[in-house]
Amino acid sequence: MNEQTVVDQVRPLFKKSLEASDDRIYLANHSLGRPPDAVGDSLNEFYKTWQSKLDESWDGSHWMGEVSAYRRLIAALTDAPNPGNVIPKTSAGQGLRAILNASPNPMRVVSTTGEFDSIDFILRSYERSGRISLCTVEPTLHTTGIPLFQESDIIAAIDQETDLVVVSMVFFTTGQVLKGLPEIVRKAKDCGAKVVVDGYHAVGVLPVSFNDLGCDFMIGGCYKYLRGGPGACYLIVADEWLDTDTFRTLDTGWFAKLDPFSYHRPVSLPRADGGDSWMESTPPIATFYQANPGLRFTASLDISGLRNFVQNRQSHLVEALSAAGLEPVVPADPDSFGAFVVVPHAVADLLTTRLAKEKVTVDSRGGLVRFGPDLLTTKADIQETGRRCASILAGL
Repeated sequence: MNEQTVVDQVRPLFKKSLEASDDRIYLANHSLGRPPDAVGDSLNEFYKTWQSKLDESWDGSHWMGEVSAYRRLIAALTDAPNPGNVIPKTSAGQGLRAILNASPNPMRVVSTTGEFDSIDFILRSYERSGRISLCTVEPTLHTTGIPLFQESDIIAAIDQETDLVVVSMVFFTTGQVLKGLPEIVRKAKDCGAKVVVDGYHAVGVLPVSFNDLGCDFMIGGCYKYLRGGPGACYLIVADEWLDTDTFRTLDTGWFAKLDPFSYHRPVSLPRADGGDSWMESTPPIATFYQANPGLRFTASLDISGLRNFVQNRQSHLVEALSAAGLEPVVPADPDSFGAFVVVPHAVADLLTTRLAKEKVTVDSRGGLVRFGPDLLTTKADIQETGRRCASILAGL
């Protein structure tokens, strides 16, 4: 994968999106990914099917076919055991709640203070209501000068009393890759605890294997690197928890019933087989038409090649930002950080606002400005970003 390949084969797939950007340099791909142009045609297909087929739209060649395609694509990108292990959700938080609501007893949960706001808010809300007890691990300052988590601290927090571990593969604020995640999973398993991995900032930019990790659950979504927009998320459930009465979620609905379109109401409440038993009520069908083009695009790429290409862009970006007078984090091991560059700054929010006025889109979290290049980011974009940063800094 190289710049010429991107120009010839990738940028044409995003022609309308690029034209609509009004010459803005977009470096917030770690937040909201650009949609491929095929999204428009896909959503139009949804509308035409609804318009012409009406109630017949639900058959497997139309609406339910798109749901199945979504599950197959997520399974392929995460190396899940089967598409049936993928349960569509409207948010990663909805997936977490389904897990929390599967335990008949309050759980002792180990997590970190670096989880995304929604996940953190759900955990603390459950703690306040007495539904869980929560132990959160704090980061420690690393040589990079930003707060990073030590795998050993998370492992030390897990003991025989732990029921559930909730942790990110890549932390959303800093981009830190949790390199010791397999060891964390092993410790949890040895203690009889289940593990939820948040893959939101990993899937689509890093090689990810649900099977190899050996975790019980994975949550994530398509808003960022999978280019699927809002509302397109997922929960992956390991085989062990698909067909069991010992850990069955109360977050349910008629799509979790055995043969839901029969409308039978047996006293025994039989559920569907496999991952379908974790489904809920009527799914938002338009979301699958919205998300599947981005998933197909991402699935067509070699993720390792994509990772190398984006890391090259990140290296150029670090050079340009450094030359402008900023101090981006430069890790000793590039693989220890995800797909965006972070810059600590005393007035991170102000710098982000000033860049927006100069038509450079970035964002800031916790005193760190996040710059997220992707396949569509050119070297010229990076050089111009450096020039605009230098101009802004001169006026601060």
